[in-house]
Amino acid sequence: MKAIIPVAGVGTRLRPHTHTQPKSLVPVADNTILGHIIEKLLEADIRDFVFVIGYLGEKVEHYVRHKYPQINVEFVVQEPREGLGHALWVARHTYAQEESVLIMLGDAIVDVDLQAIIKAPYSVLGVKKVAKPSLFGVTEVGTDEFITKLVEKPKIPKSNFALVGLYKIVQPQKLVDSLEYIITEDIRTQEEYQLTDALMHMVKKGEKMVTWSVDHWFDCGRKETLLEANATLLNRQKHRDQKLNEHFPGCIIIPPVSIGSDCAIYNSIIGPNVAIGDNATIENCILSNSIIGSFSELRFAVMQDSIIGSDASFKGFSHSLNIGDSTEINFGQ
Repeated sequence: MKAIIPVAGVGTRLRPHTHTQPKSLVPVADNTILGHIIEKLLEADIRDFVFVIGYLGEKVEHYVRHKYPQINVEFVVQEPREGLGHALWVARHTYAQEESVLIMLGDAIVDVDLQAIIKAPYSVLGVKKVAKPSLFGVTEVGTDEFITKLVEKPKIPKSNFALVGLYKIVQPQKLVDSLEYIITEDIRTQEEYQLTDALMHMVKKGEKMVTWSVDHWFDCGRKETLLEANATLLNRQKHRDQKLNEHFPGCIIIPPVSIGSDCAIYNSIIGPNVAIGDNATIENCILSNSIIGSFSELRFAVMQDSIIGSDASFKGFSHSLNIGDSTEINFGQ
């Protein structure tokens, strides 16, 4: 089976981090967003990949070729960028003749049994219940458990099952035909060609699709969900069992924490839910629920719920005080 991963988006909701790198390469836990997705696919024994690239696409290509030289990979440039449906249309020549194809969005981390989805006899759409379905593509299911309707960001949702960016498509040529239909007829939703509309056209043509509830889903396009994904991934057993305190004397490490290679950490309290990239320097800091990029330097910092990019530098305040009786000093909150 071949995996298609669209990673052409700009990632405006993750500014300023996406000014200098594509959203899919933003770090989370002990990897990048894209790295977690590729690792999940490799676990499912998938070795053939297609990446649809656009904004800072050369960085995605460099990352994939150097970190995953063992995979078979093709890169397709989406220009102009006119939506997810358009991205898959641009890449149609890479997968149209496959028996089936797996599509995973490059900004979403999903926990699910991919092997079970691959073996399913019908096309499968990953879903999860959400509190605000109007923000997502949603599915409606009939009494026979087959999908009857798909709507992109409905104003009045009739379902709270949101599409999570995971699609197994049987007979991909049918998807190509539907993409051709919406592009030829210029069918757009919110000014873009949506995959949801093409899938709905397939349903109208009689294609049987089923939903598949995922265990965890993180749409990593915002700071809050990125930090939530970071905490969840770190709370897996391998990070909780690490004995990091012995490697950083004079520090208190509160698991789960991930620390990259060649880091220098002194007189600090780290954790819980902190991921630190390679070659970072941290001194006299208290950090919790945060992501710290590689080659960053933090001194005298107290941070929580923070994302610090790579090669960043921050130095806070250090005080030496001699305070007499009946004195009140307030540095603010």
